[in-house]
Amino acid sequence: MTLNCGQWMSFRYLHSLGMLAIETVLLFALYDQFFLNDIPCPLCLLQRLGFTSCMVALLLSVIYGPKPWHYGLLLLSALFGASVALRQISLHVIPDSPPYGMTFFSLHLYTWACIIFVLILTSTGVLLLIPSPNDLAFTQFTDHPPWVRYIIIIGLLVTCLNMVAALLECGFWACASNPKGYKLL
Repeated sequence: MTLNCGQWMSFRYLHSLGMLAIETVLLFALYDQFFLNDIPCPLCLLQRLGFTSCMVALLLSVIYGPKPWHYGLLLLSALFGASVALRQISLHVIPDSPPYGMTFFSLHLYTWACIIFVLILTSTGVLLLIPSPNDLAFTQFTDHPPWVRYIIIIGLLVTCLNMVAALLECGFWACASNPKGYKLL
């Protein structure tokens, strides 16, 4: 089974929507941090790094077309994020250990992060079952439809905002294990 160029272009669009979903997660994390004053712990920051790495892998697939090593990066990034989220979940299931942060639909954000990372792992596994094309090449930024370009720009901005947020919280030092404020504010 081979796919024509139009079908692979739809895969690029699918990856763009995946980027948009991850951008939404990261923007919600920033909203939670700055507007709800829920300062992220170091494990939360590592989960954001996992989401950002997943977004970079999807960005590579949007620009260069889907390639096995993009999916490999996506799998490793999601596996990293899921392991950090599972670590945080395991810390808070211990009796007399309070949960960290707010809940969203009765689950803590680190539990949602684990669920989303597992969904990324599962969907990437499904995408790997589809045969790969032989003739996909680099696509210029300007050759993408406007909505894809906006998703790419938002992804880069969200990444920069998360880097600034981590710098404000931790400064140039190690992050506090139970942060109460921002070192640089």
